[in-house]
Amino acid sequence: MANQMDILFLALADQTRRDVVERLTHGEAPIKELAAPHDMALPSFLKHIDRLEDAGVVTSRKVGRQRIVALTPEAFGPAETWIERQKRVWEGRLDRLEAVAKRIEAETNPFPKDET
Repeated sequence: MANQMDILFLALADQTRRDVVERLTHGEAPIKELAAPHDMALPSFLKHIDRLEDAGVVTSRKVGRQRIVALTPEAFGPAETWIERQKRVWEGRLDRLEAVAKRIEAETNPFPKDET
C-alpha cells in the first residue's frame, strides 16, 4: 500500500495538477474556472481534481450548482519536512567536499592566492 508521501508526489507528478495547485495558491475557485486553461474534456479534468483530493492537496464543496475547490496547504507538511531533511544532508556533504578540495589545493599549490 502506498504511503501518503507517495500519493502526494504522484498527485504532483502531473503538470495539469501542478497548474491547478499553483492557481489555488491565489484562492479557491470553481471547477469551471480551473478547467478553462486546459484543453481536455471536463470528465478528464475532474479525474485530476479527484487525484488531488485523494492526496489531500485540495478539498471541494458544492455551492449551488458549482463545485468549489480550495487548497489544503497542510498536506505539503510531510513533503516539506522530508525535502528539508534531504537538503541538510546534501549541504553537509557539499560543505565537507569543499573542505577536502581546499585542503588538497593548499597541499598541492606552493603559491596560495592572496585573498586580500
